[in-house]
Amino acid sequence: MTATVASHRKPRQHPLAALTGGGSRSARTARTAATLALAGAATATGFEGTAQAAHRPTPAQVKDRVDALYQEAEVATQNYNGAKESADTAREELSRLQDEAARRTRKLNAARTELGTLAASQYRSGGVDPAVRLLLSADPQRYLDGAAVLERTGSHQATAVAGYARRLGSVRQVRQRAEETVERLADTEAKLKKHRVTVVHKLGAAEELLHRLTAEQRQRIAARDGARSGPGQGRTGHGAGRGDGPLDGIPGGAGGAAAAQAPSPRAARAVAFAYSALGKPYVWGATGPSAYDCSGLTQAAWKAGGVALPRTTYTQISSGPRVNRSQLAPGDLVFFYSGISHVGLYVGNGQMIHAPHPGAPVRIAPIDQMPFAAATRPA
Repeated sequence: MTATVASHRKPRQHPLAALTGGGSRSARTARTAATLALAGAATATGFEGTAQAAHRPTPAQVKDRVDALYQEAEVATQNYNGAKESADTAREELSRLQDEAARRTRKLNAARTELGTLAASQYRSGGVDPAVRLLLSADPQRYLDGAAVLERTGSHQATAVAGYARRLGSVRQVRQRAEETVERLADTEAKLKKHRVTVVHKLGAAEELLHRLTAEQRQRIAARDGARSGPGQGRTGHGAGRGDGPLDGIPGGAGGAAAAQAPSPRAARAVAFAYSALGKPYVWGATGPSAYDCSGLTQAAWKAGGVALPRTTYTQISSGPRVNRSQLAPGDLVFFYSGISHVGLYVGNGQMIHAPHPGAPVRIAPIDQMPFAAATRPA
């Protein structure tokens, strides 16, 4: 009975059979799996293509991001420059302290030798009580004369001991300062390394973004930058300012109208130097003479004018009185961005000479090309 009932039962249909139109279970399952796999692959391909198209930046977006990376790299560069300046100062101080410690140690050793001589002399004279020595003396007057000499010797010994103690203290002080300087130098060099890594990372990211563009797109971006920078941006050498700026007709950019416009002869010489640097490459951390970063260029320009500026934008902004934008004169330092991370040298007519970023040489550019922050007239 059980066998008869079982023989009339139909095998349960696989849930996927209706989707494949029948056939054997294994065939239907294979066809269904293949159909779903193909459909899934097609859908995934469609989504991937859409996602790639949606996230592929335009050349303008790449340019904006590259500019942002360059600005971030400039911030890191100024931090690097400041750390390097501090490290150089610490190294100089350490060298001076080491020389001072060596000099004072030589004096300490001389004082120690003198003390040793006095101690040996006192030992040879013995520890006999002075009254007993007087009684035993065959010539009391001679003894008394000798006692006066010994008293003076004791006074000299006390002075020598005091001098030795003083020199020992000074040597310890110098060595302590040297140890503190070594620690400060190590901390500064760690910061220097950190800022260097940041700069390299930011510039590498910018370079990678630019490489995603075609050569034609990169050329268009460079052409737009050049157009915004104004004429004369690629010329170098003597007379670079002729016919395209406030120093028209002035060899090397010095004298004549420029001297009249500049607030001082020093400012005029700084402007002349900046014109002579046109076309030289930007290299972060560079102070010339073959390459510059932004604050390295302004520092070198004003050095040519006879004024020693500090190294970074953060310190150069305090190198003189502030100047309103409406009162700018050739030679003034113009600063940009809220963090004061970029600087140029104003040359008149709303233009400056600055070292922009890697791949862009020292050039003339309008000061409204970047967000203006402040201006200073070096004293």
